[in-house]
Amino acid sequence: MHDASVLVGSLSSLGVALATPGLVELDEGADVVLLPTAAAFVGPRRAGLELLDVVEPYARGEVLMVTDRTGAQAEYPARRVAEADLVVLADGSALHARSVWRESPVGAAIARAHQLIAIGETGSALFDVMVDPRGGAPTSGLGYRHDLVLTRPAPRDQLTRTRALLGATHPLVVLGDSGIVAGHDTTWRVVAGEVQVSRGVEPASL
Repeated sequence: MHDASVLVGSLSSLGVALATPGLVELDEGADVVLLPTAAAFVGPRRAGLELLDVVEPYARGEVLMVTDRTGAQAEYPARRVAEADLVVLADGSALHARSVWRESPVGAAIARAHQLIAIGETGSALFDVMVDPRGGAPTSGLGYRHDLVLTRPAPRDQLTRTRALLGATHPLVVLGDSGIVAGHDTTWRVVAGEVQVSRGVEPASL
């Protein structure tokens, strides 16, 4: 099993990532845990079912209904996340996901996951610095992954503000719906789709 962190822009890009050879390793009988924690908009049950539809052609999946701080403190979901061959985090509100997972057993298990896929905005919460989607200002993330800052497409004025506030300290990755970015340890690369990378106001690469 190799360590891998994959950031995908949408549910459809999750299917592309799972079908891409070498991106994640899923042997026959692989155990995949699905966390709809961030799904504050469509609801966790619907988000969990949507994840299952995409994942189950490739592996057996279990949805863990960790939606609040109480659930994130529970032993069973923390153990399942720790044991899983792959952990998939549903799209939704990064701010909600951050508040639920911060300093919790489930959050600690996510941080240690050997193979992790985060969908959409949720991926931004995983890093040392995250972008507040309400206005584009940098704020503190969970620190589970390092060496980039992730955001979703936003109005030009908001992205300009984000780049100015971040400066050139970290690369900023703007992940579109078709975008896929993969990381190993602290090395990241663009795999496919709509991905823009900058440092400060200048275009950059990973």
